[in-house]
Amino acid sequence: MKKSLSLLLIIGLYSCSKDDSITTAKDPLVVAEFKTNLSELNLYKGNLSALNITSRAFEYEINTPLFSDYSHKQRFIALPEGKSLEYDGNGLPIFPENTVIAKTFFYNIDERDESIGKTIIETRILIKINGLWESGDYKWNSDQSDAILDLNGSTVPITWINANGQSKSIDYEIPSNTDCFTCHQTFDNLTPIGPKLRNLNFTIDGTNQLDQFINAGYLTGITNSTEASNVVNWLDSSASLENRARAYFDINCAHCHVPGGHCADQSSLNLDYETLFTDSQIFERRFSISIRISDHVEGFSMPFIGTTMTHIEGVDLLQEFLDTL
Repeated sequence: MKKSLSLLLIIGLYSCSKDDSITTAKDPLVVAEFKTNLSELNLYKGNLSALNITSRAFEYEINTPLFSDYSHKQRFIALPEGKSLEYDGNGLPIFPENTVIAKTFFYNIDERDESIGKTIIETRILIKINGLWESGDYKWNSDQSDAILDLNGSTVPITWINANGQSKSIDYEIPSNTDCFTCHQTFDNLTPIGPKLRNLNFTIDGTNQLDQFINAGYLTGITNSTEASNVVNWLDSSASLENRARAYFDINCAHCHVPGGHCADQSSLNLDYETLFTDSQIFERRFSISIRISDHVEGFSMPFIGTTMTHIEGVDLLQEFLDTL
């Protein structure tokens, strides 16, 4: 669900007057605190369920996104007024204090006709406070008018119609704050996962997303997207099978299977995209990987948190790659 960013960037953090002077946007300042209601953070304007983000934030997409039980996601970043992200290599940029990162999960009621509406489930929030990241999860209420801070996690029954006209139902699992830390920890510190520059460096509707962020002033310390590496789209059949599989491993598995990750003391795997294949242990662990991704068995299968089902298409890709080794 990759959408054009041009309009978002036009109405982004700043707008220009006729004399080209810079004026701040008129939407209320984003509140970089965990309030009881999502609406209190000023991340959206108007009817919350329309998911119209504030002009003080900008939306972003990931070239190979995390699989979350076929849900859709809206991702955006709200920076403090007058601040920007700072280039720090191909991984995560340096985020200024009081940055807010939001990710909202939803299902279209009918994938064949998005105009019918959506069921919004949760909005996960990361806020950088006193140099450290803190997390909170907002569960949307049944009438979709607001979301309430819930750190304990819960299960929500969801039904939707897929693109083939089939009715699908799951018990969607909203993570607890402890669950969030499991995946988001790096050497015992909470950290973002998705918005690494290499994940953002790709073309949407004819324009490179990273270049748009640079030109809009959201990202400094880098002049153009060619200075950063990139990750391929796992669905791109023109890319090599290895790169596609490594991209899928990177976003779905590497947050735990890297030095400092949750599984670092239990597994020798290093599934970071930029780790050399010879150092990744994928070859040595290929049979174990195949077994643990092939079916969803709670407490055994991988990933062991964040999903309630097997991602058939993703597993097919990984298995095809593993079979070549």
